[in-house]
Amino acid sequence: MSIRISSFLGKFGFEARRIAPNLASSAYLKLQFMTRGTIQDQYIKWFMEQDETPMPQVVNIETINRCNSTCSFCTANVHAEKRPFMKIEDGLYRSIIDQLSDWGYEGHLTLYGNNEPLLDPRIVELHKYAREKLPNSFIFMSTNGLILTLDKIREVQPYIDQLIINNYANEYKLHDNIQEIYEYVSKHEDEFKDIEIVIQMRYLQEVLTNRAGSSPNKKATEKEYTQSCLLPFTDLWITPNGKVGICCCDNLEVTDLGDLNTQTLRECWSGPKITAVRKAVAQGRNHYPFCKNCDFIDAGFRNQISKKILAGDIEGANRTGGEEKNDKKSKQ
Repeated sequence: MSIRISSFLGKFGFEARRIAPNLASSAYLKLQFMTRGTIQDQYIKWFMEQDETPMPQVVNIETINRCNSTCSFCTANVHAEKRPFMKIEDGLYRSIIDQLSDWGYEGHLTLYGNNEPLLDPRIVELHKYAREKLPNSFIFMSTNGLILTLDKIREVQPYIDQLIINNYANEYKLHDNIQEIYEYVSKHEDEFKDIEIVIQMRYLQEVLTNRAGSSPNKKATEKEYTQSCLLPFTDLWITPNGKVGICCCDNLEVTDLGDLNTQTLRECWSGPKITAVRKAVAQGRNHYPFCKNCDFIDAGFRNQISKKILAGDIEGANRTGGEEKNDKKSKQ
């Protein structure tokens, strides 16, 4: 594997988001809605036609609901956080992973939500348990990297396929610790040959989406969106208290689509609440109150998976996110 630096449109794109954040956000969203609608609608149609509810593409488990960054677009930044502090109970976490194992789940798993995973001191052990139970799943970890060290990467790398480091900054420059990581890994690739590390250059104050009205720096307008949305069809979103929500935009648990303390994982994923949401969103976001003014769109990852599933390439879909993930069973 390798370590690489990624940025949408490179330094030019970064500077555009810094100098004209609202204009850059508007242009980006228009482009994404134009280019991703066909695959999105095809996947939703296919999903709704299946006799049995297809498995999620991505299972998101937020193990702790806190972050240590100040990203102005995020509801979890240290200045905007409103949620009562929560960490997932060990027993509940193991139950969720065990249920995924019993289900034969081989899709994507991330112990990440509106948070910084490294703030959970159990994070390595939680990944270890997931890898033991889900040897064929694609496990990826996202972090802002502020407290990331080479030793922490060494600890967690046996249990994950990909590490995504979001380098949030006000200038196009790596933080000192991330620069150290980049230089070391670049010179010692054999030591990290079983993991792909991607550093994403992100502007700390950028304007992204309104996140269904919850974004601190971009409020929802009265505009209603007629486009559908992939997330209710692709993602199982679990908060630390075991509640199931519609997506990452619902960090305040407005939708409440299930409770893994009293229901099974498959009941939550295929139950009447989320089924009703899917039927509404399939007609357009404006048919579901929480989503009607939301301009969020996936960054392309789920579109790639959906395209491969529609082509019948389930194995390829489950490997999306890294080029050399053919033998996940060896990662133990």
